[in-house]
Amino acid sequence: MEQKHIQELLELIRNSANEKELAEELLNYHENDIAKIFSFLTKEERLKLYHVIDQEILSDIFSYLDNPKEYLDELSSEKAADIIEGMDTDDAIDILEEFEEEERQELIDLMDEETVQDIKLIQSYDEEMIGSKMTTNYIAINKNSTISQAMKKMLEEAAENDNISTLYFIEDDETFYGTMDLRDLIIARKNDNLIDLIKTSYPYLVATEFVSDCLNKVQEYALDSIPVVDENFKLVGVITSDDVVEVVQDELSDDYAKLAGLTDEEDLDESVFKSVKKRIPWLIVLLGLGVIVSSVVGIFEAVVTKVAIVVCFQSLILDMAGNVGTQSLAVTIRLLMDENLKLSDKFKLVMKELRVGFLNGIVLGITSFIVIGIYVWQIKHYDLSYSLMVSGCVGTSLIVSMTISSLVGTLIPIFFQKIHVDPAIASGPLITTINDLVAVVIYYGLVWLLLNL
Repeated sequence: MEQKHIQELLELIRNSANEKELAEELLNYHENDIAKIFSFLTKEERLKLYHVIDQEILSDIFSYLDNPKEYLDELSSEKAADIIEGMDTDDAIDILEEFEEEERQELIDLMDEETVQDIKLIQSYDEEMIGSKMTTNYIAINKNSTISQAMKKMLEEAAENDNISTLYFIEDDETFYGTMDLRDLIIARKNDNLIDLIKTSYPYLVATEFVSDCLNKVQEYALDSIPVVDENFKLVGVITSDDVVEVVQDELSDDYAKLAGLTDEEDLDESVFKSVKKRIPWLIVLLGLGVIVSSVVGIFEAVVTKVAIVVCFQSLILDMAGNVGTQSLAVTIRLLMDENLKLSDKFKLVMKELRVGFLNGIVLGITSFIVIGIYVWQIKHYDLSYSLMVSGCVGTSLIVSMTISSLVGTLIPIFFQKIHVDPAIASGPLITTINDLVAVVIYYGLVWLLLNL
């Protein structure tokens, strides 16, 4: 269907001679579909589009573009400023940040005062705060209005604000009072008391809250939009469903980057040297831990020399310990996002992961004991009793190391949260390396005890 729309639009733009008819035909397509054809058009064809499409629709189209600056550069500063001005404030800020300081200021100077104030408001919040993710595209109505006054206010502002499915109500001093579905206002009778229809127990976010701290609340309510208030409880913006999706994606990308040991997410345009600078400190730490693991293996050099076959199964134990630890880490970080998680809940989580690790270890340990025992006996042609001792070392090591790995993968992020460090920074590589150390000591220690005495 998408390819069909692209082809239809290309033919329409290239074959239509009447600009008025073209503009009317384009109204039948979603702005996102029109945005997708920009890369297929020549500059002249795009300039034709800029001319015939209504300014408000053009702003919506540019909001869907992957690289809007590339196309804004084709326009005059006045036209570009008009397009950015018509966007949601958060989208406008994202685009403005792509311009050099001088160009950005030139565009801002061409915008109306209200838009500039909205941009400054959102930019006043740190990028980790909810306020930086909100939009000022909403309708606010005084709670003391009549039904008729509220309807008139909604109709007046609907042309400027397309986020009208939820209406927001404020006190005389602009503090947040409550919300109402547009449907409820439409079906209300003229003589109804407006205050009786307003929902006052409605979820809200504080602009200075960190995104990571309130992400659970944002996802939990699954609303079209959530009001955002300042420290004085004044309504300053809303988080829309589109913002929620973007916030969740950004947070997951950030957590994924941290799980890889990075300070923040890289992008395709980032220089090689900058990427190296980000990664090398963490890799140096892991190198140091890796040297420690290797040194521990070196302690058991005499054992390895006498019982060389045990080296074959070292990677099996290390991999399983690392995998189990990473699984527990992922589960723990996800649950720690709940700011209402109590100490008793954390203890319950630790005990659960400990049991899960132990039971998984039992299953895999017994399986390894049987399979590896047969392998060493039949394929490598060792004595049956010796083969069972080797497989017994592997199986027992799996049980113990997987149990401990589950515990480590749970306790480390809880500890990081306790000392007010983002638990996602307790990365997979760190836990894997710690578990490698534990697994090596357990495995070769058992080999030394059972096969080298």
